[in-house]
Amino acid sequence: MKILAIDTSNRPLSVALLEDQSLLAENTTTVSKNHSVALMPAISEIFEQSHLKPAEIDRVVVAKGPGSYTGLRIGVTTAKTLAYSLDKELVGVSSLAVLAAAVHVDHETLLVPVFDARRDNVFAGGYIWDNDQLTNVLPDQHISFKDLCAQLVGKKVCFIGADLVKFKDELVELMAGQDYSFAPADSAIPRAFNLGLLGAIEEPQNVNDFVPEYLRLTQAESQWLEKNPQGKEKHGPYVKKY
Repeated sequence: MKILAIDTSNRPLSVALLEDQSLLAENTTTVSKNHSVALMPAISEIFEQSHLKPAEIDRVVVAKGPGSYTGLRIGVTTAKTLAYSLDKELVGVSSLAVLAAAVHVDHETLLVPVFDARRDNVFAGGYIWDNDQLTNVLPDQHISFKDLCAQLVGKKVCFIGADLVKFKDELVELMAGQDYSFAPADSAIPRAFNLGLLGAIEEPQNVNDFVPEYLRLTQAESQWLEKNPQGKEKHGPYVKKY
C-alpha cells in the first residue's frame, strides 16, 4: 500500500510518502510558515523525490486533531480534496497519537503527548504499547494542565511534546512524588512517517463526512453560543461532540 501522510495540525509541517511500512520520502519543517502556502509545494517535492505520481497512491492519511484550528483546516481540506479527486481512501489519525507513536517504552508506561491550548489548558491523551500496537487508554481531551496531572496520579508516565517547557514549573509541583519522565527531544516533533504507519492499519472513512476533531469550540463560536443558547443543539458537525 502506498500512502501520502499529511500533518499540519500544529506549527511543524510534515508530509511523507510510504510504501507498506517503508519510508519513500519525507519533508518535515518547524520553521514558522503559512501552511496554506507551504503544504502543496512540500507534497510536490516528495512525489518528485519518490518518482511517484499522485494517482499511484492508495490512501491519504491526515492528522485530524487536536491542534491549531487553521492548521487542521488546511491539512484536512487538502487531504479530502486529494482523496476525492484521485478517488483514494482517506484516514484520519489523532495528532496526539502521532507524537506517542515515536516513543517506544515498556507496556506499563503511559505515554502522554501534550500540546499547549493556551490559558493554562492543554490538549492531551494517554497511550500505551500493547502487543506492539499503540492503544489509546486516556481519551484525547482539552483540559487544564492541573486537571491532567490529577488524572495521572499513581501512574508511570512519559510526557511527550515541545510545549511541555511552558509548564515546567507547574509540572514539578503537580507531579511531585510521581514516577514521570520526558521523552527524548527528537520525539517532540510530529513526523508524517509515524502518521502514515498509524493510518495504514485504520479503516477508511467517508470523505464527504470527514471533519477535524478540534476538541473545543473557537472563541467566536463560544461567544455566539453564549448569546444564542438555542443554537447548542443545532451546532454543526465542525466540532466533534463527546
